[in-house]
Amino acid sequence: MTKQTFIQGTLILIAAGMITRFLGFINRIVIARIMGEEGVGLYMMAIPTLVLVITLTHFGLPVAISKRVAEADAKGDITKIKKILLISLALTCLLSTIFTIGMILLAPIIAQHLLTDERTLYPLLAISPIVPIVAVSAVIRGYFQGRQNMKPQAYSQVIEQVIRISCVAFFTKAFMPYGVEFAAAGAMISVVIGELCSLLFMLNMFQLNKRLNIRYRWISFIKQSKQTFHELMSIALPTTGSRLVGSLSFFFEPILVAQSLAIAGVQTAIATKQYGELTGFALPLLFLPTFITQSLSVALVPNISEANAKNDHSLIHYRIHQAIRLSFASGAIATVVLVLFSSPILTFMYGNDHATRLLTIMAPFFLLLYFQAPLQAALQALDLAKAAMWNSLIGAFVKFAVLIALATRPEFGITGVALAIVVGVVLVTLLHFFTLVKAINFRIKAFDVVKMISLLVVTWLIGNLLQGIYSDVSSSILSLLSILSLLTLAYTFLLFVFRFITKEEIQQLIATKRK
Repeated sequence: MTKQTFIQGTLILIAAGMITRFLGFINRIVIARIMGEEGVGLYMMAIPTLVLVITLTHFGLPVAISKRVAEADAKGDITKIKKILLISLALTCLLSTIFTIGMILLAPIIAQHLLTDERTLYPLLAISPIVPIVAVSAVIRGYFQGRQNMKPQAYSQVIEQVIRISCVAFFTKAFMPYGVEFAAAGAMISVVIGELCSLLFMLNMFQLNKRLNIRYRWISFIKQSKQTFHELMSIALPTTGSRLVGSLSFFFEPILVAQSLAIAGVQTAIATKQYGELTGFALPLLFLPTFITQSLSVALVPNISEANAKNDHSLIHYRIHQAIRLSFASGAIATVVLVLFSSPILTFMYGNDHATRLLTIMAPFFLLLYFQAPLQAALQALDLAKAAMWNSLIGAFVKFAVLIALATRPEFGITGVALAIVVGVVLVTLLHFFTLVKAINFRIKAFDVVKMISLLVVTWLIGNLLQGIYSDVSSSILSLLSILSLLTLAYTFLLFVFRFITKEEIQQLIATKRK
């Protein structure tokens, strides 16, 4: 099986992430154009329930598989890898069956009493078949990550998005005459089909690349794998707790938003529309750079796990510094662009700029979000998943407290929801950072902080200059594209000037052997 260096693996995932995010935005634009803000709101209100069920089904196994497979692979223990796969597949298949049935049975109650909009029943039912598909995909993906082969995951992500976007326009248009809720269900069906095609590809790649036969004496392997099970659970349980906090937060968020806005005097239809603007228009733009930070995180877990198994502490610190530096490089340009050009970007993408205020309020603080995933990955790789879970739990409680305090007041409304999300993001990121400081004496040099601030300021000044030159940016998409192209070129040059991309990393990229 072909392995990649940390930089090679990361860039493979970044390339796939860039393609899938671009296709994902096309998908969102299609959905928004066909269904409108209310349809997007119904679609987005159903998604948190799905995320919660998938989190329960995954049981934190993808990260645990990646870490334990990387450790076993470093020792050449193929039998251990087989045990890890068999236990993980057995557990996820069992959990996915239970939670899929539970999701179908509870969908009417969730739609009517929790989400306060009965129309969400149809997208909830339409998306339920995806649970077992995603569960099996996660196990296979964790195996490839642990073997530090990121190509199968990258290809499968692109395939999933291509299939989804090929189906979404057909299904949403086909069901739109029956009502916006059926159109939202049609969008969910396209997601299921895309994930199924992605799984079939992953299974095919596993058959072609595997060095072990999981069918041979699999029952006896499971019986003999008690120690392996405990090793997986030591990572999976706290990781599940951390992700469960995030998923429960995501699940309860639309419920609390709906209830809080109702207290503030906002009607149900308007609340759904406003929530659609926040979660369907603003947040996807804010989360855009996370395909880079998530790629870093995926590659970081097996790399740090392998270094930790070899007691190579200097490499651990180097990898975390490297991930933070590259995360900031990806997030700084996004922050500047979204603050300066939020209105024209929203207008050209969605046909209106109603979410401009929300986007400009949240963008500067979301710069810290881009550090969060790599920091959490480092904690998980260092067997500090329990600490990451507590950090997430604290952040969720504080976010909900702020949300209830602000969103119930008419003068804040949906803006209070945006501010609550910002508070949660900032708090969790800082808690992750200080946990690493305490655990491994991790530090960021003052010189690196100065470089980050300098890069951000210079990029901002260039963006302001270009905004003054192209005065018709709000009415001309060509002007907007010209500004973004010139700003990106200037920013790329600045990355080399401030050494956010180093010569050594370029050499790693073209290296044929692992460092």
